[in-house]
Amino acid sequence: MAGLNLLPWREAARKESQKKFVVMVVGAIVVAASTVFGVFSFYQDQINKQDNRNKYLQAEIKTLDKTIAEIKKLDVTRKALLDRITIIEGLQSTRPGIVHLFDEMVKSLPKGMYLTSLEQKKTKIKLEGKAESNARVSSYMNRLDMSPWLSSSALNIISIDTREKTDRLRNFSLSVTQLLKPGGEGDSDNGN
Repeated sequence: MAGLNLLPWREAARKESQKKFVVMVVGAIVVAASTVFGVFSFYQDQINKQDNRNKYLQAEIKTLDKTIAEIKKLDVTRKALLDRITIIEGLQSTRPGIVHLFDEMVKSLPKGMYLTSLEQKKTKIKLEGKAESNARVSSYMNRLDMSPWLSSSALNIISIDTREKTDRLRNFSLSVTQLLKPGGEGDSDNGN
C-alpha cells in the first residue's frame, strides 16, 4: 500500500494548470499592452518630430516670404531709378541739340524772311513764317538740309496772303527733322 496516494492530486493538478494559464494570459496581456504602448509611443514621437519640422519650415517660409516682398520692393525702386536715369541721360544727350537747333535755324535764315511759329514733336519740327519770295524759302530749305543738325526739309505749303496788299509776303510752312547726336558729340567745337 505504500504506492497509493489518496490525496486529491487531480484537483491540485487542475489548480496548478489554471494558475499557469492565468499567469500566461496575464503575461500575454502585459506583453501585448507593452507592445501597443511601445508602438504608440514610437508613432507619437514621430508625429511630434514631424510637427516640429513643419513648424520650422513654416517659420522659414514666412521669413522667405518677407525677404521676397522686400526684394520685390527693391526691384520696383530699382526699376524706377533706372527709368529716371534713362530720362536724365536722354535729357543730357539732347541738351546740346536744342542749342544747336536754334543756332542752325538762325544761321541758315536768309534775309527777307522771318519765322512766326516753331513746333517740335520729338525730332520732327514744323516751321511757319513769311518770306519775300519763293526763292528765299527754297534757299532756306537748302541751308537746313546742309546743316549737320537738321535734315529732310519738306515744304508743306506756300501761299500769298491776299489781305495784305502792301507787303505781298508769302506765308510758308515746312517741316524738318532734327538729327540727334549721341551724348555731347559736336560740343567739342565749342570746348564744352
